[in-house]
Amino acid sequence: MPVVEALVDRAKLIGGEQVLDLGTGTGAVAQRAAAIVGPFGRAVGIDISPEMLSRARHCDTSVGLGNLTFLQGRAEAIPAKDDAFDVVLASLSMMYVIDREAAAREIGRVLRPGGRFVAAVWAAPEQCDIVLFQQTAGRFAGPPPAPGVGPGALAEPSDFLRHLQAAGIQARVETETLGFDFPDFTSAWDTLAGVTTAQLLPELQQEAKDTVMVAMYPKGDGPRHFRNVTHFIVGRASGMTLGGEA
Repeated sequence: MPVVEALVDRAKLIGGEQVLDLGTGTGAVAQRAAAIVGPFGRAVGIDISPEMLSRARHCDTSVGLGNLTFLQGRAEAIPAKDDAFDVVLASLSMMYVIDREAAAREIGRVLRPGGRFVAAVWAAPEQCDIVLFQQTAGRFAGPPPAPGVGPGALAEPSDFLRHLQAAGIQARVETETLGFDFPDFTSAWDTLAGVTTAQLLPELQQEAKDTVMVAMYPKGDGPRHFRNVTHFIVGRASGMTLGGEA
């Protein structure tokens, strides 16, 4: 939630706007956006995973927002018309996009002139405890499905900023340190590595847990604060402003 709040705050949403949430996951950002833009606005959450979309729709049913829609799709091929959105948001999802150059073009395509883009990505493992935890556990699960994706993949976002610029979006990076607390190792493992290591043999999964414990919990099990340096990529699409300047 600290990432969601910081992301939405930077988006400066207003009533009546059309908002896209890329890689919506459980729909937390899309729900927050829909509540802010109100009945004359709209929020659309897109995710590649049918399972995550099912969870997001279930959560939306309990909230009952009439201006929120969830669609299956990829950042590299956004299922929307040109100039469809005032704002595009991406909370911790761009790290998992395989072709970020194509994604930048798509973001530029669906943003209206002057529209805003805000994404949150993790910093490097030495600055971000969650990335260190996930990368340490992930080594036991084998290589990612494509090179250059995963937690920490945009710790150095300069290439992605160039892709955005080529797509007509001028962007900068704002860095903020956010914290998360877990009461014990088991809760942290289940949240951060449970899915990644679910298919491992029991012996290998235990080895992964032992390795993470040594790296992250040198004083033994117990409550732990996770310090996470977070990069917020904040941009605006080129276009005419109220003053008539590009």
